[in-house]
Amino acid sequence: MFQRVVEDIKDSTRTALQLSSLAVVIGIACFITVAFLCAAAFVAMLKAYGPVSACLAGAAVFFIVAMIGAALYAIRKSRAARRATERHERQRPAAYAALADPTVMAMGLQVARTVGMKRLIPLLAIGGIALGLLASRHSVADEAPAE
Repeated sequence: MFQRVVEDIKDSTRTALQLSSLAVVIGIACFITVAFLCAAAFVAMLKAYGPVSACLAGAAVFFIVAMIGAALYAIRKSRAARRATERHERQRPAAYAALADPTVMAMGLQVARTVGMKRLIPLLAIGGIALGLLASRHSVADEAPAE
Protein backbone atom coordinates (compact mmCIF):
# COMPACT_ATOMS: atom_id res chain seq x y z
CA MET A 1 0.00 0.00 0.00
CA PHE A 2 2.74 2.44 0.90
CA GLN A 3 4.58 1.52 -2.29
CA ARG A 4 1.55 2.68 -4.29
CA VAL A 5 1.49 5.99 -2.43
CA VAL A 6 5.23 6.48 -3.02
CA GLU A 7 4.81 5.65 -6.73
CA ASP A 8 1.91 8.14 -6.99
CA ILE A 9 4.05 10.85 -5.43
CA LYS A 10 6.99 10.04 -7.72
CA ASP A 11 4.79 10.11 -10.82
CA SER A 12 3.11 13.38 -9.90
CA THR A 13 6.44 15.01 -9.04
CA ARG A 14 8.05 13.82 -12.28
CA THR A 15 5.10 15.03 -14.34
CA ALA A 16 5.01 18.41 -12.58
CA LEU A 17 8.75 18.88 -13.12
CA GLN A 18 8.53 18.01 -16.82
CA LEU A 19 5.53 20.26 -17.39
CA SER A 20 7.20 23.11 -15.51
CA SER A 21 10.35 22.76 -17.61
CA LEU A 22 8.34 22.87 -20.80
CA ALA A 23 6.42 25.91 -19.54
CA VAL A 24 9.71 27.70 -18.88
CA VAL A 25 10.96 26.91 -22.40
CA ILE A 26 7.67 28.15 -23.88
CA GLY A 27 7.88 31.35 -21.84
CA ILE A 28 11.45 32.04 -22.92
CA ALA A 29 10.63 31.34 -26.59
CA CYS A 30 7.60 33.67 -26.41
CA PHE A 31 9.72 36.37 -24.80
CA ILE A 32 12.34 36.10 -27.53
CA THR A 33 9.58 36.14 -30.19
CA VAL A 34 8.19 39.37 -28.79
CA ALA A 35 11.69 40.84 -28.55
CA PHE A 36 12.39 40.06 -32.22
CA LEU A 37 9.02 41.39 -33.30
CA CYS A 38 9.67 44.62 -31.42
CA ALA A 39 13.14 44.87 -32.91
CA ALA A 40 11.68 44.23 -36.36
CA ALA A 41 9.10 46.96 -35.92
CA PHE A 42 11.76 49.37 -34.73
CA VAL A 43 14.12 48.57 -37.56
CA ALA A 44 11.25 48.78 -40.07
CA MET A 45 10.58 52.32 -38.94
CA LEU A 46 14.27 53.15 -39.00
CA LYS A 47 15.09 51.70 -42.39
CA ALA A 48 12.95 50.52 -45.21
CA TYR A 49 14.83 47.28 -46.02
CA GLY A 50 17.67 45.12 -44.74
CA PRO A 51 17.79 44.02 -41.10
CA VAL A 52 14.00 43.71 -40.97
CA SER A 53 14.10 40.47 -42.87
CA ALA A 54 16.64 39.05 -40.41
CA CYS A 55 14.55 40.09 -37.40
CA LEU A 56 11.36 38.63 -38.87
CA ALA A 57 13.19 35.41 -39.73
CA GLY A 58 14.51 35.19 -36.15
CA ALA A 59 11.04 35.83 -34.78
CA ALA A 60 9.62 33.14 -37.05
CA VAL A 61 12.19 30.62 -35.86
CA PHE A 62 11.51 31.28 -32.18
CA PHE A 63 7.76 31.31 -32.81
CA ILE A 64 8.04 27.84 -34.33
CA VAL A 65 10.05 26.72 -31.29
CA ALA A 66 7.34 28.13 -29.01
CA MET A 67 4.60 26.31 -30.94
CA ILE A 68 6.50 23.02 -30.81
CA GLY A 69 6.98 23.49 -27.06
CA ALA A 70 3.29 24.27 -26.59
CA ALA A 71 2.33 21.15 -28.54
CA LEU A 72 4.68 19.02 -26.43
CA TYR A 73 3.25 20.57 -23.26
CA ALA A 74 -0.32 19.77 -24.34
CA ILE A 75 0.60 16.20 -25.29
CA ARG A 76 2.39 15.58 -21.99
CA LYS A 77 -0.46 17.05 -19.98
CA SER A 78 -3.08 14.92 -21.74
CA ARG A 79 -0.95 11.78 -21.27
CA ALA A 80 -0.58 12.54 -17.57
CA ALA A 81 -4.32 13.04 -17.24
CA ARG A 82 -5.00 9.79 -19.08
CA ARG A 83 -2.54 7.88 -16.85
CA ALA A 84 -4.14 9.33 -13.73
CA THR A 85 -7.65 8.34 -14.80
CA GLU A 86 -6.52 4.84 -15.77
CA ARG A 87 -4.75 4.40 -12.44
CA HIS A 88 -7.81 5.66 -10.59
CA GLU A 89 -10.12 3.32 -12.50
CA ARG A 90 -7.86 0.33 -11.76
CA GLN A 91 -7.82 1.06 -8.03
CA ARG A 92 -11.53 1.82 -7.63
CA PRO A 93 -13.01 -1.67 -8.26
CA ALA A 94 -10.64 -3.35 -5.81
CA ALA A 95 -11.64 -1.00 -2.98
CA TYR A 96 -15.36 -1.41 -3.64
CA ALA A 97 -15.09 -5.18 -3.94
CA ALA A 98 -13.23 -5.42 -0.63
CA LEU A 99 -15.89 -3.44 1.23
CA ALA A 100 -18.78 -5.38 -0.35
CA ASP A 101 -17.28 -8.76 0.53
CA PRO A 102 -19.43 -10.64 3.10
CA THR A 103 -16.30 -12.00 4.76
CA VAL A 104 -15.08 -8.48 5.47
CA MET A 105 -18.49 -7.55 6.89
CA ALA A 106 -18.48 -10.62 9.16
CA MET A 107 -14.95 -9.80 10.31
CA GLY A 108 -16.03 -6.25 11.09
CA LEU A 109 -18.90 -7.52 13.25
CA GLN A 110 -16.53 -9.88 15.05
CA VAL A 111 -14.11 -7.02 15.73
CA ALA A 112 -17.00 -4.92 17.06
CA ARG A 113 -18.00 -7.73 19.46
CA THR A 114 -14.42 -8.32 20.59
CA VAL A 115 -13.34 -4.71 21.08
CA GLY A 116 -16.65 -3.41 22.35
CA MET A 117 -18.68 -0.44 21.22
CA LYS A 118 -17.23 2.05 23.71
CA ARG A 119 -13.72 1.48 22.39
CA LEU A 120 -14.79 1.01 18.79
CA ILE A 121 -16.48 4.40 18.38
CA PRO A 122 -13.27 6.46 18.80
CA LEU A 123 -11.41 4.03 16.52
CA LEU A 124 -14.11 4.41 13.86
CA ALA A 125 -13.95 8.20 14.20
CA ILE A 126 -10.18 8.19 13.66
CA GLY A 127 -10.58 5.77 10.76
CA GLY A 128 -13.26 7.99 9.22
CA ILE A 129 -10.98 11.02 9.43
CA ALA A 130 -8.13 9.07 7.83
CA LEU A 131 -10.45 7.81 5.09
CA GLY A 132 -11.69 11.36 4.46
CA LEU A 133 -8.14 12.68 4.16
CA LEU A 134 -7.23 9.86 1.79
CA ALA A 135 -10.33 10.49 -0.34
CA SER A 136 -9.63 14.22 -0.50
CA ARG A 137 -6.04 13.50 -1.54
CA HIS A 138 -7.29 11.35 -4.43
CA SER A 139 -9.93 13.91 -5.47
CA VAL A 140 -7.30 16.68 -5.56
CA ALA A 141 -5.05 14.45 -7.68
CA ASP A 142 -7.98 13.73 -10.03
CA GLU A 143 -8.81 17.43 -10.45
CA ALA A 144 -5.22 18.61 -11.01
CA PRO A 145 -4.66 17.13 -14.51
CA ALA A 146 -8.00 18.52 -15.72
CA GLU A 147 -6.79 22.11 -15.38
